[in-house]
Amino acid sequence: MDLVNKFMLLLFLLLCCSMSTKGALYKNPKIPIRVRVSDLLKRMTIAEKIGQMSQIERLNATDDVIKNYYIGSVLSGGGSPPLPNDTATDWVERIDAMQKAALSTRLGIPIIYGIDAVHGHNNVLNATIFPHNVGLGASRDPDLVKRIGQATALEARATGIPYVFAPCVAVCRDPRWGRCYESYSEDTDVVRQMTELIPGLQGDVPPDSPKGVPYVAGGKNVAACAKHYVGDDGAHNGIDENNTATSFHGLLSIHMAPYYTAIKKGVSTVMVSYSSWNGDKMHANHFLVTDFLKNKLRFRGFVISDWQGIDRITSPPYNNYTYSVLASVTAGIDMIMIPYNYTDFINDLTYLVKYNFIPMTRIDDAVSRILRVKFLMGLFDKPFADRSLINQLGNQKHREIAREAVRKSLVLLKNGKSPNETVLPLPKKSKKILVAGTHADNLGYQCGGWTIARQGLSGNNFTAGTSILQAIKNTVHPTTEVVFSERPTSSDLSDGKYDYAVVVVGELPYAETAGDNMNLTIPVPGARTIRRVCRVVKCVVVLISGRPLVVQPYIEMMDAFVAAWLPGSEGQGVADVLFGDYGFTGKLPRTWFKSVDQLPMNVGDKDYDPLFPFGYGLTTGTEPIKSI
Repeated sequence: MDLVNKFMLLLFLLLCCSMSTKGALYKNPKIPIRVRVSDLLKRMTIAEKIGQMSQIERLNATDDVIKNYYIGSVLSGGGSPPLPNDTATDWVERIDAMQKAALSTRLGIPIIYGIDAVHGHNNVLNATIFPHNVGLGASRDPDLVKRIGQATALEARATGIPYVFAPCVAVCRDPRWGRCYESYSEDTDVVRQMTELIPGLQGDVPPDSPKGVPYVAGGKNVAACAKHYVGDDGAHNGIDENNTATSFHGLLSIHMAPYYTAIKKGVSTVMVSYSSWNGDKMHANHFLVTDFLKNKLRFRGFVISDWQGIDRITSPPYNNYTYSVLASVTAGIDMIMIPYNYTDFINDLTYLVKYNFIPMTRIDDAVSRILRVKFLMGLFDKPFADRSLINQLGNQKHREIAREAVRKSLVLLKNGKSPNETVLPLPKKSKKILVAGTHADNLGYQCGGWTIARQGLSGNNFTAGTSILQAIKNTVHPTTEVVFSERPTSSDLSDGKYDYAVVVVGELPYAETAGDNMNLTIPVPGARTIRRVCRVVKCVVVLISGRPLVVQPYIEMMDAFVAAWLPGSEGQGVADVLFGDYGFTGKLPRTWFKSVDQLPMNVGDKDYDPLFPFGYGLTTGTEPIKSI
């Protein structure tokens, strides 16, 4: 073929491509979504469909990759910002560039960008970091959780992100599990109440909305993701990604129940768990993903895998990957989180469809669900970031909500060594007070895991916020001398003549499997600091942790004991309650055990013998005592 003919053929093909979408129904926002989905699906090639099922890490999401593979979704893994000191504008510009690449493809299907926003927009510098879910469960305040969802949605949209992997609706049954702080409670009903985060993120579902159909109200809202489906919260011995051995009735009554509520509230997506149910991997479980979630519960959003989740169908992971692709897609997973090995997935799925191992009906179902969510979110009509929202990141209104959440999440477990003695609230005006402990002046420890980095960080310089030490200094009378010692010595204490001490100790940050813990003791030097200080100074112990820890050996020497969980960036909320500007109102979302030998132990068990029972929590007024 000569050069002229080649040119004419190329021109003809380009004209055909341009004409193929001219006047297309799917581009008309006035057309019903089901018609738009159907119209677009008919126009798509198998390569374009498989591209829509692929979610890759932003590090791999170059313009060429997005265009050549028709990528449908991009995510930021934990601790994966565009730049080390990223701003909202940095995020917006990078994500908009990816979106431009997607829109330049033949059909112009926008990407959906997802991120973990599990206690606020936690990957982003200077975002508001709310208490982790275990603390919100202590608040027993669904309206507060809804407002947190609204604030989180605005901060995500401020960076151009329309999709968040939250909420976790696990019902953690064993605090040894490294993800237990991602669970609101051991009690199913409390977790179901806290699913109010979903309408906070997405907007309230209209009364006439069909059950199971996703709903996202508009450009100030984001698509939510209920996770991790299902039973990750009941794994044996609290070991992450382990097996949950229970009857179908047990699965439904405890672990599945929050998903009923999430679907009723219009959740857009559901993420599958790494774990197994009675030996069967959830990522390959057709009965629970397709027969039950999609068909029985009539969920109409899309089902997404966890990070490299399909790899772990086999042991070792990624062994016989073609089988993992076959098993996961056949089970009913619609979008596959394949951060790095996306070409292997695309090639294997293409092969499996070509040779009829996976029917085209399964592919069309997956892509239809993904497109439905994208249309419902308005991505086709407004694919780019709304830059007027950039100032929503970490704004003062959201920080006030976070501060309120801290106040309501604190649980007072002891207040005085005798019934007639009251220690809290503390007096603001004293001569000299001690603040001690590794967690008193460490914003990273205060926020915990999933904060900037997946496993969390240490220090006060990685994001904006107020440490508990600074909050105490902000609160006490100007004449009160505040002495801080992370690890006070015996001589420091004997010479100090302190009116009282606030000891702040707890767990170091962790996430997922790294947090699995079989002994649940207070990390060194926390116990030593408690003993050393509380023996000689009247002390209030504030525990920063994602779960109950072993405290029975020290509880008698404490004058007051506060479970502060992982309060996030607004430590001022701790001081608000310690010093009586607000009263203690929080209630235990989890049973506080005496010994790890009792675990797992949950309210309602036959031999229930806790140190503090589920729902326990002392209350105080707002008048500080005059002296100690």
